Amino acid sequence: MKGTDGEWVAKAARVVNEHPVSLAFWASILLSLIAVLGTATVGRDAALYIDIAQQVTEHGPSVAWQYFDWPWFSFLLASTHQILHLPLELSAYLWCGLFFAGTCALIVDCVRQRTPEIAGWACLVVLAMPAVNAFRNDIIRECGFWFFCSLTLWLAFRWHARGGWLRAVLIHLAIVGAALFRLEALLLLPALGLWQLPNLWAATRRTRFLQFALLPVLGLLAASASGIFTSARFLIYLDMIAPHSVYASFQMLSEQFGNSLINKYSQDEAGRIVFFGMLAAMAISFVKLMGPFAVPFVLRRNWGVLGAYWRDYRPFAWAAVLYLLVLVLFFIKQQFMNTRYLSFLNLLFVPVLAMGLAAFARQCPRWGKVLVVLALLVMLSNVISTGAGKTHYVAAGRWVAAHVEPGAPTYFEDGRISYYAGRGYVVPDLTQEQAMSPAHVADYRYFLIEGTGKEPGLNEWLAAHKLRIIERFANRKGATILVIGQ
Repeated sequence: MKGTDGEWVAKAARVVNEHPVSLAFWASILLSLIAVLGTATVGRDAALYIDIAQQVTEHGPSVAWQYFDWPWFSFLLASTHQILHLPLELSAYLWCGLFFAGTCALIVDCVRQRTPEIAGWACLVVLAMPAVNAFRNDIIRECGFWFFCSLTLWLAFRWHARGGWLRAVLIHLAIVGAALFRLEALLLLPALGLWQLPNLWAATRRTRFLQFALLPVLGLLAASASGIFTSARFLIYLDMIAPHSVYASFQMLSEQFGNSLINKYSQDEAGRIVFFGMLAAMAISFVKLMGPFAVPFVLRRNWGVLGAYWRDYRPFAWAAVLYLLVLVLFFIKQQFMNTRYLSFLNLLFVPVLAMGLAAFARQCPRWGKVLVVLALLVMLSNVISTGAGKTHYVAAGRWVAAHVEPGAPTYFEDGRISYYAGRGYVVPDLTQEQAMSPAHVADYRYFLIEGTGKEPGLNEWLAAHKLRIIERFANRKGATILVIGQ
């Protein structure tokens, strides 16, 4: 029996090493399918994108800009729906699944091109790392952003090996594709420019630098002529990187933090505490998103793979440096950090994690096998949910569709309830407390809020306004949506 198990493991390892790219693609498709089948409701962002796509199919593309200032993902969903006649939600899941699979395959192929002996390890990392795989059941713009950024880096490696104007054009088209999902993708232009900058001083490779640098210059001129830089989304990003704006935001953040401290000496150090605390928070989240693949770096000798990363994966490294800068600026301006935004940094470090995992497996074969098993368990935990799911949102939405007349003014605490009621994704203008306050309570006939019905003061509020709890919808963990009306 042991011999049979050993042969099976050897055969599986051989398949992974011989076909890591195709395995990454098809395994990713399977993982996405498992994740989606276990999903009860779409997320807030998903409901917004799908609702905008629905509005586009009914009223034309111009309506999209009234709801969101960068609606290209919704345009893609609307076009897919119109051409293939697939439901919008299904179209969204299909695109996200394909983007995930393409991202995994491209990243693994980048590793295969540069360090073929660790391609199998890269396949395991990219399929199991929580950073991106935890979002497989979500409909998010990051899926397209990750795919086109990965495609850009993959094309950059091919162009670096073979050259050619056509391949240079394809690199920039891929960057444009990524920017249509998230504008942060434009950082790939300076990242690849820094990678190619040494060619400017080498006469034999100056043409190669010209191939890369000329197209962005022409693109910037065309974009300036079209007025795209005056759009709201571009203005937000320009404000985010403006030095005076960054400094003012950091000063405000430091003062807010300093005012919360008791000791005057600590107040004087508020700026340093905020800056290094911010970096520490990002570092902790970054390591956490690695999952079990952070374990090899407990051994100091494995840190040497960073040198190989800088040497062999310079485009990845420059993109990681600039993206870290983007994250710092975002943290300073918005005063929060979403792990979804941080995930791209982890994706850029897949070659590092693969090299570290391969080194750890050589140094500690027995523990290496344990780590592989742990990684496989994490891979499954990323896509198999044991939570209750927000089924009460769906039930409440369907009740509204069946029992509430379309024109009745209704307050939805969560826009997903209105989404499942067939009323589109409604973002509440007021908080629950504001909507139920004396100033606004008369504006609504129905309130759909989260609660148990036993909140302090609720019964008195209901009696004062001659309202009652009409229905309750709960998931299996007890989270409840209350329908309040006359």
